[in-house]
Amino acid sequence: MEISRLESVDVRTIWKKEERDFTPWLADNIDLLSEKLNIELSFMEKEKPTGTFETDILAEDSESNLVIIENQFGKSDHDHLGKTLTYLANIEAKTAIWICEDPRPEHIKVIDWLNELPDLSFYLVKIEAYKISNSPPAPHFVLVTGPSVSAKEVGAKKIELAERHLKRLDFWEKLLEKSIKMTPLFSNIKPKKDNWIETNAGIAGIRYVYVILMDSARIELYIDTGEQEKNKNIFDKLYSEKDKIESELGEPIDWQRLELKRACRIAIWITNIGLLNQDKWDQLQEEMINKMIKFERVMKKRIDRIR
Repeated sequence: MEISRLESVDVRTIWKKEERDFTPWLADNIDLLSEKLNIELSFMEKEKPTGTFETDILAEDSESNLVIIENQFGKSDHDHLGKTLTYLANIEAKTAIWICEDPRPEHIKVIDWLNELPDLSFYLVKIEAYKISNSPPAPHFVLVTGPSVSAKEVGAKKIELAERHLKRLDFWEKLLEKSIKMTPLFSNIKPKKDNWIETNAGIAGIRYVYVILMDSARIELYIDTGEQEKNKNIFDKLYSEKDKIESELGEPIDWQRLELKRACRIAIWITNIGLLNQDKWDQLQEEMINKMIKFERVMKKRIDRIR
């Protein structure tokens, strides 16, 4: 039995020019691309004007959503990436397909990132050609990267985190606006996107901290001088006055020596209300500030003695 070898063919021996030869061919054979990507594509228009640019091919999918196809010979470049995004935005398409000979790793990474966006799909496809012995060359599409469920889940998680960061920033801005009118303790602190803000308690490594969680909040004294033994000694000195401190505060404290960690924490919790309860932020912020003012007053004389 005679078995031939599959030989790679330079695509430019089949289509000399991308815009003059390959794009018209693809418009007539768009079903080959559809089969590879497993999406139904129907050709609509070639060289579709978009401002001063022209989309190589405009198609639509099985749900009549617009699909733009950008073709490129050679290595992928920023120019064609920019055009693809420009067409996508201006035509308000749902799907973009970028076909090129040699996709760069940097552009593959960009397409992966773009596929995290909701309701949009990006495909990066490599065009190759092969022949067997003296047979006519056959085109071959290789899907380099495309949309996936996992990418959309990652994108949704990033959006959720970004929204949470903005919410925390807003929360701290409002709390600090209230706080500065009631105490100088956090007057030089800027709001941020983290779930905590802090200020020095008078000894290096000892800090008063506000913490906001999704369904709770706390104020705390965080002890981390950089030396575990020193941290535990400071904690133990304060803990030796546990009953007096809690009596002065009028409420119990969560004493966390954190045996397996370097730092220690002394905290007062506010439960059943947190970042999610935006309609109760005013109430929560005032409670946190009032507790912090009282906490600092009770702890200050003890910290001064330690110093």
